[in-house]
Amino acid sequence: MKVWLLYPDRDFDPNQPLPPHVDDLVQDLELNTLFKTMALGDRFVFDVVRRVVLLGLEDVECIRYRQNILRDCLKNAQVVRQIYELPIQALASKRRLWLGMFGKYPSSILSGARGMLKVYLELLKSLRKAADTHADQFESEGFRRFFGMIHEELNDEYLATVEHHLKVLEFNGGTLVSAELGRGNEGTNYVLRKPKEEDRNWLERILFKRSSAYSYTLHPRDDQGARALGRLRDRSLNQAANAVAQAAEHVENFFKVMRRELAFYIGCLNLAAALHRLHAPMTFPEPAPPAERRLSAQGLYDATLALTMQRKAVSNDMAADGKDLLIITGANQGGKTTFLRSVGLAQVMMQCGLFVPARSFSANLCRGLFSHFKREEDASMKSGKLEEEVVRMSTIVDALKPHAMVLFNESFAATNEHEGSEIARQVVRALLERSVKVLFVTHLHAFARGFFDKQTKNILFLRAERRPDGTRTFKLFQGAPLSTSYGPDLYQRIFGTPKVPDNEQETLRTRNGSRLHR
Repeated sequence: MKVWLLYPDRDFDPNQPLPPHVDDLVQDLELNTLFKTMALGDRFVFDVVRRVVLLGLEDVECIRYRQNILRDCLKNAQVVRQIYELPIQALASKRRLWLGMFGKYPSSILSGARGMLKVYLELLKSLRKAADTHADQFESEGFRRFFGMIHEELNDEYLATVEHHLKVLEFNGGTLVSAELGRGNEGTNYVLRKPKEEDRNWLERILFKRSSAYSYTLHPRDDQGARALGRLRDRSLNQAANAVAQAAEHVENFFKVMRRELAFYIGCLNLAAALHRLHAPMTFPEPAPPAERRLSAQGLYDATLALTMQRKAVSNDMAADGKDLLIITGANQGGKTTFLRSVGLAQVMMQCGLFVPARSFSANLCRGLFSHFKREEDASMKSGKLEEEVVRMSTIVDALKPHAMVLFNESFAATNEHEGSEIARQVVRALLERSVKVLFVTHLHAFARGFFDKQTKNILFLRAERRPDGTRTFKLFQGAPLSTSYGPDLYQRIFGTPKVPDNEQETLRTRNGSRLHR
């Protein structure tokens, strides 16, 4: 029995290694906020959604497969949560009955496995009942295949057969074993036999005598004889115990896979509920193949910021189809980093089959998403900020493939304007030559202006809006890079405007000796 709710042709592999760069991506995009919202304190759900989200997909059809399943989950949330409880109950039952499963004697192994199968059988019946009741409410290929498999594999005849075998394996009428005499009259070829089914009614069984047979009855105090008989019984039960234990393990693995794959969709339901409470929009994106250059959105916002603030975040529209490079400039604290994070977060969510925080979103898939955000200076003083940035950039380059995406946030600004701009220019040109999509937030005017002056069609320039009074709207619009980031606005907001007597003019001297008069 195959679950196949995350992939159309296979089960999810929880041991698949994560890409080596995911730690930086989690930190820069604040993905742990997303994971915690999806998990709601459930460590198992947290681990599953983290792994599924970070592994991502690079196939459009597979993404649509998950999207359709998620649409079904959103429409039938209560049913999906009820089905999710079944594997949880199965694993909880195993914890209560685990002792018999690990006995060293075949009789104890058989007893423990039989007990587990009886519990699993009742849960399989519940799963079959849910499929019978609710299958018509689901439209996705994944759920229709899943429920169809339940109907086919767990039909009435199969369930009745399993129930009958479990009853027989209780050996209420004793254990029937055949054996042969070997060398030295030792027993050999012990075979467990199916008990003969009594075809007479109770009256016939009383009135008619049984056929004669040789028998031997142990004395109640014959401990040695009882142990010897027990060893003979265990030898005959060995194959049956192994078969029943393997059957119990097979059903248990089915429940484990079902729990793991449904856990991702339970996390999606939790996230949808959290965003719904904030009245924050969400939409299923339109993915495109990696070789296309598509990136457009309406009402795109940073979901992790909204979840942290517990209110709607400012959204932005974007039309960047056909663009390989986006350079984002403008006022300090004007929303540039938040916008960059919102694009990266939407890309990650799209590529794992999730909805995205926007009214509409369309983008090409990327073969690897990388982030290069500024870091605090190394506290151990083993390296400077620029060296640390270059080392991280080198690590990213080693893992890059064509049609990947790299998000830069104020990179290479740890040195002077000229050197930082030249480093950024050479890095970006090399990435574009390798068909890597780049989004770059920067205050390096020489770097941004150098690309702007070329008027290349595959580059889009966005600028954070600043009103004449210095107010930041956190909106971005298409515009040429400016030579200022309006740093004095922040100084005035934090420290205020110093008062100067009417009859006195204050002169401030800057580092390079120029004077600012006020």
